[in-house]
Amino acid sequence: MGADLRGIADRAGVFQYGVIGTPDIDFSEEVRKMCEANVCRKYAATWACPPAVGTVDECRAKCLRFRNVLVFSGKYDLEDSFDYEGMMGGMESFKRTARELEALLKPHLGEYLMLANEGCGICDACTYPARPCRFPDRVHGSIEGYGIFVDKLAEAAGMNYINGRNTVTYFGGLFYDDFTD
Repeated sequence: MGADLRGIADRAGVFQYGVIGTPDIDFSEEVRKMCEANVCRKYAATWACPPAVGTVDECRAKCLRFRNVLVFSGKYDLEDSFDYEGMMGGMESFKRTARELEALLKPHLGEYLMLANEGCGICDACTYPARPCRFPDRVHGSIEGYGIFVDKLAEAAGMNYINGRNTVTYFGGLFYDDFTD
């Protein structure tokens, strides 16, 4: 790859990353059912989450159009395991990290697909389902919403899924074929 991936990842604020082939990804209806439980309150509320992203089979097909996925994470410290404010702050910070990583890598990519943590975060209020997405070229679909077992994805990429007490870790995936100079 012409781009210095480690340097780019560091500049974007990535904690860990790994690259795997897309055939190594485990897609599951079980993960989608967790989305349907709506714990994050994003199900049927945003273009980045189910059902707007399509069925698990449709999401699998979107991902498998690419050969590789750059799995990346952000780790955020919490005051304690009940620090909801810290978790939400980490989630928003990770969304910025994903956008920064995308901006830095975009010159080195052809077509790609970026997935990140729940929801999109670009707009204060999503237009779903009343109107089309305002920024369809910038929306990051939910990695879990695509039916991906993130813990298995992290393991396949050689990354830690859990990073110690009083921390939260968020994950994203950049699906691509090749990096260019």
